[in-house]
Amino acid sequence: MDGEPGHPGPLAGITVVALEQAVSAPMCTRTLADFGARVIKVENPSGGDFARYYDDVVHGQAAHFVWVNRGKESITLDLKSEAGVGLLHRLLARADVLVSNLAPGATARLGLAPADLSARYPDLIAVEIDGFGAGGPLSHKRAYDLLVQAESGVCAVTGTADAPAKPGPPVADVTTGLYAALSILAALQGKARGAPHSGTIAVSLFDTMAEMMGYHLTYARHAGIDQQPLGMSSPAVAPYGAYPTADGQTVVLGTTNDREWQRLAAEILGRPDLAAAERFRTNPGRVAHRAELDEDIAAWCARHNLAEIQKTADDAGIGNSRYNRPSEVIDHPQLVERDRWRTVDTPGGPIPSLLPPAILEGYEPPMNPVPALGAHTDAVLTELGCTAEELAELRTARVIGGDE
Repeated sequence: MDGEPGHPGPLAGITVVALEQAVSAPMCTRTLADFGARVIKVENPSGGDFARYYDDVVHGQAAHFVWVNRGKESITLDLKSEAGVGLLHRLLARADVLVSNLAPGATARLGLAPADLSARYPDLIAVEIDGFGAGGPLSHKRAYDLLVQAESGVCAVTGTADAPAKPGPPVADVTTGLYAALSILAALQGKARGAPHSGTIAVSLFDTMAEMMGYHLTYARHAGIDQQPLGMSSPAVAPYGAYPTADGQTVVLGTTNDREWQRLAAEILGRPDLAAAERFRTNPGRVAHRAELDEDIAAWCARHNLAEIQKTADDAGIGNSRYNRPSEVIDHPQLVERDRWRTVDTPGGPIPSLLPPAILEGYEPPMNPVPALGAHTDAVLTELGCTAEELAELRTARVIGGDE
């Protein structure tokens, strides 16, 4: 679905070249594409982005890939060849933004190190996403989502004390991609206002996860202890957790301040004695006596059905939700009734795809197709001035992929 006529998007006219793989950089560039930017994804002719092959559950395609690669153009270039690198530089000469997340040292070997880019393309906004940031003892290491989550302490505050866990979504990849997109928007805004160009931008997964760990790191530094993970609860507040219901469901109830606790105790549990107890008067006291509170709340929930619990909680102004599995979220009424799904074309056939989270009044995100490997090679290189004969020669020399 194209954007509404007259509303090309806030990033219309911006061209982004992407040297990307997996999730972090593709999430960054898909976000830019959602806002109307043109994204040209440069892939290796021998297979392209390896995330294309994580699985084949989406009409023969990988779920990760179709999720973060809609709305892009794919071209194939062998960047180990002089001709391929030359074509890349011709692309960059016309681009506004370069986004990369290649292996450590790869961009420098291509002549795309920060100093090289600043000298050759002084107006180009170049963002490099890496694992651990430059200048540290881990800077040389490969970094994947799980590895960075473990290194940054995220896994230690997820799950339970005896069973640490990686959060299900690839939060290191996704949040780093979004921080990268945010930095690009800031740089574009500065450029539009005539601010001095600050050169290349670096965003690392480790630094992003350290930022996400802000509460836990602050607490550990000043309290001198590591808070233990509590599964579907929080070490910061109580009561706050998941409780089985009489009809075999799971309700999640949470309080974030003393007034909410008073209402939960008196109006939901019907326990004025708990509301009046000094040991539960403040959040630190409730955290210290979490087990006692959880036992009382669990006993009450076990006697009531989910619908009754949620209505009672809503009436009392207490936050609550239903524990859902992914298969139960697909047709969630909050998504369906707000028309949050669109159809996106892919090489394997059309698929449902969620609209991006940000809703801009008067703008319908493009939701353009997920590209086949190299599908736009000939068209993009023709824009650069390559003739049909030159394309044939490049294909024979395997600088670009087979017949696209």
